[in-house]
Order: sequence, then structure tokens, then C-alpha cells
Amino acid sequence: GRRRREAAEEEVEETPQEKKLRLAKQYLEELRQLGESRPVPVPRGAAPGGEPDPHALVLGSPAHILLFLQVQPPDPAKIRVLRGHQLPVTCLVISPDDRFIFSASKDGSLIKCKWEVDSGKRLCVVPGGKKGTEERHMGHASQVLCMAISSDGKYLATGDRNKLIMIWDAATCKRLHIFTGHRDAVSGLSFRKGTHQLYSASHDRCVKVWDVAENAYVETLFGHQDIITGLDSLSRECCVTAGGRDGTVRLWKIPEESQLVFSGHQGSIDCIQLINEEHMVSGADDGSLALWGLTKKKPLALARQAHGEQGTEGLQQPCWISAVAALRNSDLLATGSHSGSVKLWKCGEGFRKLEHLLDIPLVGFVNSLKFSAAGDFLVAGIGQEHRLGRWWRIKEAKNSICIIPLKQKTIASSPESPGSS
Repeated sequence: GRRRREAAEEEVEETPQEKKLRLAKQYLEELRQLGESRPVPVPRGAAPGGEPDPHALVLGSPAHILLFLQVQPPDPAKIRVLRGHQLPVTCLVISPDDRFIFSASKDGSLIKCKWEVDSGKRLCVVPGGKKGTEERHMGHASQVLCMAISSDGKYLATGDRNKLIMIWDAATCKRLHIFTGHRDAVSGLSFRKGTHQLYSASHDRCVKVWDVAENAYVETLFGHQDIITGLDSLSRECCVTAGGRDGTVRLWKIPEESQLVFSGHQGSIDCIQLINEEHMVSGADDGSLALWGLTKKKPLALARQAHGEQGTEGLQQPCWISAVAALRNSDLLATGSHSGSVKLWKCGEGFRKLEHLLDIPLVGFVNSLKFSAAGDFLVAGIGQEHRLGRWWRIKEAKNSICIIPLKQKTIASSPESPGSS
């Protein structure tokens, strides 16, 4: 009886009527996506306005079909290294068309760069200034910790240690607006897919919602008991956050003003990413990598010491997971640490198992990871220090951006039921 009660508590509370309504909505959405994908030979999904959406990974199939990828080890000689940041790279994003990379670092004088993927050229540099001069200068005056780009590629958002969020025109690198309101460092940013709604997370333990097109603040959400270290979102009007040492991952339902709490890590949860609308992955400084389903409050799969251990014998400590990335709507994950490699993983057995695929050698702290929308390359932001602090340095590391080519075969698999992810 106790086991049955515990199992019941793990399930998200939902009435039969709510479940029927949710499944009906999912089924109608899948039918809509199926209809939109038929006329186009190789569609990339569709945004709410009907425009092609580069974020939906669809290869001649409806957007809800899961892609199983078989990745081959990349040739180390073909990994391209982009140099330009003087201090550790803290965050990066890829434009929706996979043509450009935006990056930022701890360097106050070289705060944001725009790179062309094909040529590796640096197209735009926004210099920073001294603290308190943000209104007069273009750039940030403190470390940039996070950034996000809208799914139409129009807006870029950056957040810094000085509590500020800056909105940029991604095409021209011109600053459009500054959002103030957080009371501590801004540590996570994400645009809701298909909209200009922006979610932000901060060390002040709250999540804020903004309307970028209207330059407007919307609302604030409270719940975490420690600093928020990461945030992500997709199409639904909700976001997920990593709560540092409060040991929880949270799903925030914006319209209902409610939240679901997930727990399973033993250390500080430092990074989080949604895989699809039903699953997410997170990493912690206890070295564990967790795979979650949004209807279970415990991890579906947990890889302990995912990047091994460090230190002398008898005093070993797990290597921290400092970055995670997921190729949207696929079974492919990537994790970064300071262990000397980026690791690729596969979500096996219906997202109930984590299988290690291969290692890609990279020296330094991997502070940010992003897959291209097409899945043909992975970008890593490398630094001599962790993005959130200066606990120790890896002197032989180069503060740089690494573009890692990925060769893969794609196998599409249709879900068994409309409610499948």
C-alpha cells in the first residue's frame, strides 16, 4: 500500500476531464502539424503564424515524430576554434537559420560577438563600459551570464551580473531596450518559441515574464529557495528552471500561476534544457545527469559521475556538469564539464535510460553548449574558469568557441499514441 501511495504521489495531479482535454488538444495539434508538413518536401515545422520554424527538427515528417540519431565520432582536425574573447566564454546561442553564432564572456571590454558559421569571421563586436554607464554605452558593464534569441531571429536578449537584461536587434547588433527589475544577477533567459515573450531567471530566486515587442514587464513568479542557475522554454506557455542548491527543478505554468517541483540531484543543479514538450535534462555539481518526464517528480534516468572524478586518490570529487544541450525532438544529448571532453548521450528505452555514445576531446570549462537547428554541428563555449565563479583555473585551456561537426543517420519513429512526445 505504501508503494502504491508513493507511485500515486509521483504522478501529476490531474482530473479525468483535464486529462481528456489535454490529450484532445495534443491530438488536434498533431493533426494540424501533419497537414502543414505534407505539401513541403522537407519541412522544418511551422510557427503559430504559419512561417517556417527552424527550431522544429522535422525531416519530411510531422513535427511530433521523434528522431533517433546515430552519430559518428567527429574528426578532431575538423573542429574549428574561434578566438576573440580575452576571458572565459560564458554563454552562446545560434541563430535559427544556423548561419550565425552570438557569444559573450566575462570580459567587460569585449562583451558580445557575432560570428559567421561558414567563414568563422567575427562580424560584430559590442564593447562594454564601466559600471553605471550602461545608458551611455552600447554594451554591458559586467559579466554576461546568459543570452537567448527569438525563434524568428529578430531579437537577442542578454543578461548580466549587474541585474540588467538588454534587448538587441540580432541583425544589426543595435541595442533596443534595457529591462530592469531583478535584484541580483540575471542567470537564465529564454524566448517562448514562436513569440516575443521572454522568460528571465535570476540569483534573486524569481522568474520574470516580459513582452519584448512592447518593451513591457508582465509578471513575477516566486518559489525557488536558492539562486536560479538556468532556464529554458519551448512552445507552451511555461518554462523550466534549475534551482541551484535548493535541489529542485521546477516547471512554471504561467497562465495557472502554478508550479511543479521535481527533485533527484544531490548537489547544486547548474544547467537545464528541454528536449521536447514532455522531457528535459539537467546537470549538477555532484556530477549527475538527470533525464526527466514532466509527469514524474523523480528522474526517469540518472547517470552518476557522468564525467568521472578528479583529485588525488582518497580525495576524489565528481567533475561538475557545467552545461547540457539537447537536439530538439530527438534522442541526442550533449554534456560539458572540465573533465577534458564533451560527451554525447542517447535517450534510450522511451526516455527511461541514458546511454553514453562518445567523447569529444576539449580542454577547459565547457560553459555553454548548443546544437544547430539542423543537428549538423554542435557549438561549445570554452573558458579557463566556470561561468558562475572563479573556484580554480585551467591554464592550458583557451577562451574560445569550438564548432564541432556531426555526422549522423536519421531514423524517424512514429509514436504509439497521440499523447506521446
